[in-house]
Amino acid sequence: MRRDRGLVCLFSRPALRPSPRKVWLLREREANMAARWWLWCVSANMAVALLLSYGVPSVSAQRKKEMVLSEKVSQLMEWTNKRPVIRMNGDKFRRLVKAPPRNYSVIVMFTALQLHRQCVVCKQADEEFQILANSWRYSSAFTNRIFFAMVDFDEGSDVFQMLNMNSAPTFINFPAKGKPKRGDTYELQVRGFSAEQIARWIADRTDVNIRVIRPPNYAGPLMLGLLLAVIGGLVYLRRSNMEFLFNKTGWAFAALCFVLAMTSGQMWNHIRGPPYAHKNPHTGHVNYIHGSSQAQFVAETHIVLLFNGGVTLGMVLLCEAATSDMDIGKRKIMCVAGIGLVVLFFSWMLSIFRSKYHGYPYSFLMS
Repeated sequence: MRRDRGLVCLFSRPALRPSPRKVWLLREREANMAARWWLWCVSANMAVALLLSYGVPSVSAQRKKEMVLSEKVSQLMEWTNKRPVIRMNGDKFRRLVKAPPRNYSVIVMFTALQLHRQCVVCKQADEEFQILANSWRYSSAFTNRIFFAMVDFDEGSDVFQMLNMNSAPTFINFPAKGKPKRGDTYELQVRGFSAEQIARWIADRTDVNIRVIRPPNYAGPLMLGLLLAVIGGLVYLRRSNMEFLFNKTGWAFAALCFVLAMTSGQMWNHIRGPPYAHKNPHTGHVNYIHGSSQAQFVAETHIVLLFNGGVTLGMVLLCEAATSDMDIGKRKIMCVAGIGLVVLFFSWMLSIFRSKYHGYPYSFLMS
């Protein structure tokens, strides 16, 4: 009975109620947990929304990008079929060359072909550029990986200003991805503007090999045939007397002309195809001597040829004055003229050398 009473008393004891402070703490804890859960849900939703908006492009945006790219390639292919070198103004350049998307490279020649610009080099470079573009257009390896374009200063001066360009002609490769780098600008003053040299540069920048096919030029064979005909005619007319073939003076003159042509840089011009001269489009000043020792102009080789010829003529006069049997007065005149020619032309030659090799310490009279 006592145990039962004890048990009855134990279970019948009234339950203990928590204090108001504990109730307040429990409610505050529950409120904090609910706020944290709500904040976490909101943050997760915002992260997912940002990821969907910026991290993963939508299917429609991707399709739109492909459509724009397809339209640009189709437009360029249509223009290329009509004309291998596409003429561009500012709007076409910004839309087809600068603006993405683009999976093709564009070789752009910036030039000034209008007559009032008087840019002779621009016309020569344009002829070589046209030969190169035609070679690529009618090649069996022709694809839409690379296109050729041209921006004339009078048709796209805003493009020149946008690129901070103040000289022409200039060749720049705009690659399929990214912006042009330093090597994407063609070194015209060093390599020249021959189609073969530009083709090698394009192969280095785009891995596209272009075999240059030049149109047939009959001027060389005609001149050779004319020369052979003249020589044959002279031999026929002098068939009874062939002593002129053993004339030492004639052979010496021919050998001297060949040596002067080779030492003046004619072979370098034939290989590199440099411009005849360079005219600054802003000041109009024409440079006939290249300022670097790594390049030269065609006019420069002609000047060097003339100076070497003057020095040679002076040496010949000195030799004749010393060995000739002429009157002593004439021999003195020949001696003075020979010395003058040697001094004058050698001094000018040395001045050209000093202008190309900066810091050269030696000079001679007028150099």
